[in-house]
Amino acid sequence: MRILVLSDLHSNVTALDAVLDAVKGRWDRSVCLGDVVGYGPDPNEVTARLRELGTQTIRGNHDKAVTGLMPTEDFNPVAKSAVEWTRAQLKPEYFTWLSSLPQGPLASDGIVLVHGALQDEDEYVFTPAQALDGLLDSTAEVTFFGHTHHQGGFSYLDSQLEVLQIRPRTGEAFAALRIEPPRRYLLNPGSIGQPRDGDPRAAFAIADLEHQVVEFWRVPYNVSVVQERMRGARLPEPLAQRLPMGR
Repeated sequence: MRILVLSDLHSNVTALDAVLDAVKGRWDRSVCLGDVVGYGPDPNEVTARLRELGTQTIRGNHDKAVTGLMPTEDFNPVAKSAVEWTRAQLKPEYFTWLSSLPQGPLASDGIVLVHGALQDEDEYVFTPAQALDGLLDSTAEVTFFGHTHHQGGFSYLDSQLEVLQIRPRTGEAFAALRIEPPRRYLLNPGSIGQPRDGDPRAAFAIADLEHQVVEFWRVPYNVSVVQERMRGARLPEPLAQRLPMGR
């Protein structure tokens, strides 16, 4: 089974549609690691796509903030403004769907899904020290996490922790990682709607554990039309400016 792994869509339906077009017929089922909404101009459209696809989705911090499940005192003013705008735009049925999303970690077809750290869904995992507990404590050899918007991850075997700098180069659609049991993996597919690792292309992964391969994908999309919708909605300008930089 080939599992399409999405994360941090952040209300960017143009990026999501570009991804779905690029991998049509290449996957069997889909999962999402949270942050369906927030930042972008298309919260209803992105939520509708995931529901139409039957995507197994866990919650992210922005999903919780928009639906009132967590306070926004720790959000910066730009993120908080986007949360408030999103809350006002969401259709009631999508608000209800988002508010009922389960918390990770969640086991699914041989992998584990979590938004942030395994022990705390709201914590970021950037460094080996932050990754170690997740690598040791997960119930699966392959765990997918999001939240950082950085594609890549970590692996662990025999007390040796390795940082995986794996993502496709410019002009490449994907880069493949060979899974080597009993090595354990903590992998981030990157962000669909707002990458922050210097590559503005939408990022995601396809996991094929039957063949012991995870593909890390990047797909270009029309950033300018998303920026136009953001400005038309009067979302904070920094959110539009960061999209073409992937920062």
